[in-house]
Amino acid sequence: METTFMVSFLLLLFLPITSFAFPLCTNSIAPVTLKAPLAFCSYNGSSCCDATDDANLQKKFQSMNISDSACGSLVKAILCTKCNPFSAELFGVESNIRTVPLLCNSTASVSSTQSKDAASNFCAQVWDTCKGISIRNSPFAPSLQGSTGVPVSSSKLIDLWQSNSDFCESFGGSSDDTSVCFDGNSVSFNTTPDSPPKGVCLERIHNGSYISMSAHPDGSNRVFLSNQAGMIWLATVPGEGSGKTLEFDELNPFVDLTDEIHFDTQFGLMGMAFHPNFATNGRFFVSFNCDRTQSTSCSGRCACNSDVGCDPSKLPPDNGAQPCQYQSVIAEFSANSSSSTPSTATTASPLEVRRILTMGLPFTSHHGGQILFGPKDGYLYFMMGDGGGKGDPLNFSQNKKSLLGKILRLDINNIPTSQEITDLSLWGNYSIPEDNPFSDDSEAQAEIWAYGLRNPWRCSFDSGRPFYFYCADTGEDTYEEIDLISKGGNYGWPVYEGPNRFQPIQTSEVNTTIANSTNITNPISPVMGYTHAMVNKDIGSASVIGGYAYRSMEDPCMFGRYLYADLYAGAMWAGTESPESSGNYTSTLLPFSCAKDSPIPCDSVAGSSLPSLGYIFSFGEDNRKDVFILTSKGVYRVVRPSRCNYACAKEKITNDVVPAPGPSSDAQLDRLGRMSTFLSAIFLFAVGFGFAV
Repeated sequence: METTFMVSFLLLLFLPITSFAFPLCTNSIAPVTLKAPLAFCSYNGSSCCDATDDANLQKKFQSMNISDSACGSLVKAILCTKCNPFSAELFGVESNIRTVPLLCNSTASVSSTQSKDAASNFCAQVWDTCKGISIRNSPFAPSLQGSTGVPVSSSKLIDLWQSNSDFCESFGGSSDDTSVCFDGNSVSFNTTPDSPPKGVCLERIHNGSYISMSAHPDGSNRVFLSNQAGMIWLATVPGEGSGKTLEFDELNPFVDLTDEIHFDTQFGLMGMAFHPNFATNGRFFVSFNCDRTQSTSCSGRCACNSDVGCDPSKLPPDNGAQPCQYQSVIAEFSANSSSSTPSTATTASPLEVRRILTMGLPFTSHHGGQILFGPKDGYLYFMMGDGGGKGDPLNFSQNKKSLLGKILRLDINNIPTSQEITDLSLWGNYSIPEDNPFSDDSEAQAEIWAYGLRNPWRCSFDSGRPFYFYCADTGEDTYEEIDLISKGGNYGWPVYEGPNRFQPIQTSEVNTTIANSTNITNPISPVMGYTHAMVNKDIGSASVIGGYAYRSMEDPCMFGRYLYADLYAGAMWAGTESPESSGNYTSTLLPFSCAKDSPIPCDSVAGSSLPSLGYIFSFGEDNRKDVFILTSKGVYRVVRPSRCNYACAKEKITNDVVPAPGPSSDAQLDRLGRMSTFLSAIFLFAVGFGFAV
């Protein structure tokens, strides 16, 4: 058993996993696969344009009436980059869209005595070719870029811009210092990725076990921690390397919701989100489960209903529970009653301000529950699983009339009237953002942002690139995945599990509807992931835990990489997009160690000095962008690699840092070999927690 387990981990350690995924279009929707090449822009395969978009671009080009063929060819190529699968990187997203894509330009970084190829100087090529050519309705007008004082009626570049450098300062960018630019033919990426980090150094700052962490919206060094039973605490985070632990009184929580929440292996407080303006309005939201037989307020509409062709009376009892006995709830609470300035509040009222959403669950598993606010749009995102059952037996995830197996996007700042809620068939007190992908689709629920998910467990926006929205989706039989979530994206479940067609182990339990669901349009493959056999072949269980794109400067060798883990294996990976913005990811299994001067000594794997984290339940991020790991053994923080003697050339080691002994390669392999015995000892506890089953 130990030998097989160790071989599986060694394969992961030395054979990085490479995956591909669709980038984004300017409307935040993933590119689609064309059935035929575009007539004008000639794109084939994956594109952000359809035939209508292509025809509109052709009309726009013809209206420019460009007499010079060489200039016309360049302008056409620039216009057609709207169809490029990487158009979001070239133009921006939604309200921040540029009129012209970022044009590759190395003139600012290359001296006049050095050679300059045409691709790297595409911006200069455009200037030289088109500067004296008349272009009607020119997209290069300074007023469109925010400049003033230049007559927009002029249509020649030499009349609009003073010089090549002036022009390229506005429209140009180098692939050396910008993630992506257009070189006239294709997208040019920064192609010099750093080598993966040598390992992750951790310090243990608390012994307690928690399921969620949220940074205080006031920007301070405080965070909120919650457990599954329904308690939320407000804690102060000590400085890295200070030798101090999390500061809070466990006997005096910020709010105690245990009387309202049904807590069991599959149920409890599943997520919390604090309004971006919490410091002034005191609003916060909690996602939890209730039991209809125990609470009169637990009375939402059943997710198995006539709208989705489902009859709850025909569903068999699940673990002794009747359909929709248990429900998923999002409720709003307030800290205003305890303080006139919510940013200083240390407690909140346990009484609901309003019920945002209540939905009855068909089965007792796969109900996700995380909530978080979008960093740019301020809307509330709700991650919902497929409702349970082997292989999504009722095909909820692909049915856009159902909210199950979806990521929902709600506007909680504009609460409609009761009559409006009824008229719109909403599930609670919220409104629909106008730009939701199915807001005008009568065949879909307007709340849906993305679909085709099994049980998303921990999603996050990249604080460095906010339109990168990562979600971990737990697999069933073979594969655990990390997805890049896009507007209206279909992630394939239950027809696909990860990148592969789903082949259920127990086909008799899978509804024939699923087996016949072969016509999925443009399913989006995961960007990262791993097979169950590679992680935990002997125990046969795996459950991915989503993390964060690391943006702290404590470990500069981790910067920009996506950190994620597996619940059962206690293993962590760093996902690196290479080249940046390409959608091409490589995942590397990370060794980890505990700092010798950790405020609380880390537990060790039996017979080894290497750390045992127990079960990894979740990740957290504070206002400094430090990343925390929430486990069954406590709260850990990612710290400077030198504290564990991991080499990182980018780290600036100060005199007061004393590097701690780190694991040798032999010791790390010994830890991997012994991990199977450790996992067997704690397996029963994790089955009770119920993430992957």
